[in-house]
Amino acid sequence: MTAINMRPGPAISARTREALNGYAFVSPWVLGFFIFVIGPMIGLVWLSFHRWDLIGDPRPVGWRNYERLFSDRLFLKSMEVTIVYGLGRVPLGIIVALGTALLLNNRRIQFIGIWRTIYYMPVVLPPVAVSLVWMWIYNPRYGILNSTIQQVLGVPGPRWLDDPALVLPSLMIMAVWVAAGRNMIIYLSGLQGISNELYEASAIDGAGYWRQFFRITLPLLTPVIFFNLITGMIDTFKLFTQAYVMTEGGPRNQSLFFTYYLFQKGFAQYQMGYASAMALVVFIIIMALTLLVFRWSKAWVFYEGELTGGA
Repeated sequence: MTAINMRPGPAISARTREALNGYAFVSPWVLGFFIFVIGPMIGLVWLSFHRWDLIGDPRPVGWRNYERLFSDRLFLKSMEVTIVYGLGRVPLGIIVALGTALLLNNRRIQFIGIWRTIYYMPVVLPPVAVSLVWMWIYNPRYGILNSTIQQVLGVPGPRWLDDPALVLPSLMIMAVWVAAGRNMIIYLSGLQGISNELYEASAIDGAGYWRQFFRITLPLLTPVIFFNLITGMIDTFKLFTQAYVMTEGGPRNQSLFFTYYLFQKGFAQYQMGYASAMALVVFIIIMALTLLVFRWSKAWVFYEGELTGGA
């Protein structure tokens, strides 16, 4: 009787097994990316060429939605408001967060952990609750801000959210207060990543605090500043809660942010095709601005290896 020769199949190498394990671990993210990001983006592009009221079937309208954008006065106004808000909020947020991080990077301050926690707390608070608190602060009759102005200066305070000239600065201040904690943590990590040897060497050469700041600290923080610049710019175009809860786009459309106007067109007036065209155009604008900032960063973003001559 002839014995059957049972030969084992080809063994899987360790590198192949490691690659298969890696693909298995990233597959949920890849699947979610195609389902929840790529899929909706394709649907957005398709829907932007249609008219749809969320009830009936979409009807193709060609380029009509895009042609309408350039004659829509409120769309142009929403873009103006969003851009002006970003030009004020993003630089101010970078300066405040960087200054806070420099103060909280001093370990000689007592209860430094508690102070860092206090400054970070606004980040974890619900946006609606934050908006309601700031509505009370800005209230012209019984808000704490106007009450302080009345007691200190003896004059009534302004109507912060009802004044077309003050509504955007008021929202900028609130946004800086909310985002300062998040950006402060990022700046702290950047500050603690700078080698002390650089400061010690510069101190031996006679460099003071401000010279160290402008020659060492600030150049080595430019990657962190660049990151916060990009995220702040994107956050500007995502602002919605404050406009929805606090101002409803007023007064006189001076707080009509793009996202709030998009919500009005899509979910209040049931013009989902037109809202899709708005979203796609602004997505292209954000991508173009991001690429422009990336190219501009080559002129002012530095890394430690570049300043120290590399390893």
